[in-house]
Formats: sequence, structure tokens, C-alpha cells
Amino acid sequence: MPRILITNDDGVYSEGLRKLAAAVRPLGEVLIVAPDREQSAASHALTLNRPLRLLQLEENEWIVDGTPTDCVNLGVLKLMNEHRPDIIVSGINFGPNLGDDVTYSGTISAAFEGALLNIPSVAFSTLVGEHYSFDRCAAFAARLVTRLLEDKPNPRIILNVNFPVGEFAGVRVTKLGRRIYTEGIIERRDPRGRSYYWIGGGAPTWHPGQGTDFEAIENGFVSITPLHLDLTHHESIPRLKPLEEILGAPGKK
Repeated sequence: MPRILITNDDGVYSEGLRKLAAAVRPLGEVLIVAPDREQSAASHALTLNRPLRLLQLEENEWIVDGTPTDCVNLGVLKLMNEHRPDIIVSGINFGPNLGDDVTYSGTISAAFEGALLNIPSVAFSTLVGEHYSFDRCAAFAARLVTRLLEDKPNPRIILNVNFPVGEFAGVRVTKLGRRIYTEGIIERRDPRGRSYYWIGGGAPTWHPGQGTDFEAIENGFVSITPLHLDLTHHESIPRLKPLEEILGAPGKK
């Protein structure tokens, strides 16, 4: 029987996680290991400066006072160490993870941690608005997870899946779009006159782009974007090669 590890960054009590777990439970043995509170924008943070607490809520359900990355590590290397999961499923996130946002997302980073542990991983997120439905998203997630368990994909490549708000027009395999953030720091003062700040004061806009995740979602399609951790800009290597001789020769300054 396949083993499925589920986590998220919205916290163990989120509706998206609950609906996802219920949808994939018929596919195998499901273990939930999720943060004890919201960890949105935690990115790929790993807790190294304090001990972590792992608390069992129910059979096959655990909470961690740490990040989504912590949850994956404890799930795989502690709770499932003798028989590792066949797939790691992250989500369903309350809000999209499109374009450049994947670099901030705890939902995506949980899947990336699975890739580092050589386990096929997929992350699910949904736009939120009138008529959105976790049930609809979870049913699609179960279909995709079924296919991934059958196909045994490259574990170094994760799938980032985003759902539109309404009924699905279909599915598109996409590339990342580009999100434009208006520069903004909101400054306020507390009752004692001291300043405090909120990051991200303006509404984001998008670069239109054919074949992007944003285009797919905007047109009502489910977006599936393959991602990997190799951040090397390979095209720049030949252009930078002369620096090896220019800067690397003995005695040169």
C-alpha cells in the first residue's frame, strides 16, 4: 500500500489540508505532519536554533512547532524512517502560489524538501474568491496523486499546482509567470509612539505571458508547473568563463 505524507503551511487545522487528506486517504496510508500554526511565507526555512516539539493528535496525525520544511524532515526521517513515503503532498494552500511567489512559499518549500530527500512531491494551492471550493480542488488532487503514484516521476522535479476560483476549464502545463510588487512599506506607530512596519503595502500586478501559470489561472484552467532546485543560469557560464583566467591567475589583483 502506498504511503502518503501530507503537510502544509496554513497549519494543521486548515480546511485545505483536511479536505486533501480525506480525498487521498483511499489511495494509501496517509500520515499528516503539519505546523501547529500558520507558516505562510516561511519559504525553505529550517529550524536550527531551538529544539522542535512533535505532538501526536490522533493516529497518523502529528503537529510540529516549526516550519513546513521541519515537518517534512520529521515526517520522513523520524516517523516514516523505516518505510519512507512514496509521495509527499503539500497543501491545499489558502491562496495561490504563482510565479515569483514560489520563492517565498512554505507550501512549495515543503515539496522541495521532499525533492531533496529523493521523494516525489507535489504542492497544491488555490485562488480564493466567490464560488471557490476546496472539495473540487481536493478531488482533482486525488486524481493527480493517483497518476503520480502509478508513473513514479523524477523525484528531483516537483509539481506546483494552482487552482482557479470557479469551475475548471481544463488543465494547462505551464511555466512561471512574473509578479510585480509595488514598492511599499507601511509604517505605523504603537500607543507608546514607537514605529512598527508591515512589508508589502501595494497590490501586486502581473507581467502578461503566454504559457504562464498566471495566464492559465486567469482563463479558468488548473495550472501545473514543473519546478526544480537547480538555480544555475546555465547560459551565463560560457560568458563568465574568461573570469577564470582573468581573476584566477597567480599574482593577479
